[in-house]
Amino acid sequence: MNPPRILVVGSINQDLVVRVSRPPRPGETIAGGDLQLHPGGKGANQAVAAARLGASATMLGKVGRDAFGPAMLQTLQTEGVDTAFVSADDEAATGTAVIAVFDSGENTIVISPGANGRVRPADLAALEPRMGRFDFLLLQLEIPMETVEAAAGMARRAGVRVLLDAAPARALPPSLLANVDIVSPNETEAETLVGRPVTTEDEALEAARELMRQGAREALIKRGARGSLWAHPDGVERFGVFDVQAVDPTAAGDAFTAAIALGLARGLPRSECLRFASAAGAMTVTRLGAQPSLPRAQEVEEFLRTR
Repeated sequence: MNPPRILVVGSINQDLVVRVSRPPRPGETIAGGDLQLHPGGKGANQAVAAARLGASATMLGKVGRDAFGPAMLQTLQTEGVDTAFVSADDEAATGTAVIAVFDSGENTIVISPGANGRVRPADLAALEPRMGRFDFLLLQLEIPMETVEAAAGMARRAGVRVLLDAAPARALPPSLLANVDIVSPNETEAETLVGRPVTTEDEALEAARELMRQGAREALIKRGARGSLWAHPDGVERFGVFDVQAVDPTAAGDAFTAAIALGLARGLPRSECLRFASAAGAMTVTRLGAQPSLPRAQEVEEFLRTR
């Protein structure tokens, strides 16, 4: 059986990571651990996650011509991601993310978009003749919205399913949601999208249904320690979480997203997709860094055999 073919259109970042005991207060300086550099960006994370989980992954995005750009490109290629549609921008630096990881296992992230902000609809032109060969398109919101919309529309016309990871949260045009098969925010992002609190299961379910009313065919809410909730035309699926020791949550949502697309492309029922994706996300939080923390298919299978 051929591996699922997953296309990712999105961001590529150099992550600058520091471990620190707690968030500093305004105006306060506190000491952290050694600076660590890891490849990241939600788009690149999802491409690497898909490849490690067994997909044939292709990435479209941009890096700069600085020192970080070639390193990010090399990392993707080493992971087996097709980078034929990744280009270097002459006028912007490679995107960067400054990440503080706290002893609690939580984190904060500040992003400088750099070249990610220059991924334009015109950059999709070379992709259009090949779009129909993919099983899934994964999108996020770390590149311009006009490009996200253009990619979703191109995929819809080619009959390719679209999964939109709605992060970082911002208003979604109805024209975008109309071309999205699955929209997948976390609770905080869902609050932004529907304009009301999303903390309880009932609120998460209503938010999912509201996103479907706005045009998405399905809505999958990531609820952190409370698991996930997936609303679709035939009903609702729910899954809890696996009990693990959290070290760093960076990229856990990206592993989850890639695993959902991979499972659906393989024809798995939604319930099995959720279990597989939840395991991939759980394993990711037990390790430091974005792409270095992403599990491989065999690791997830072994993890699930013990649960």
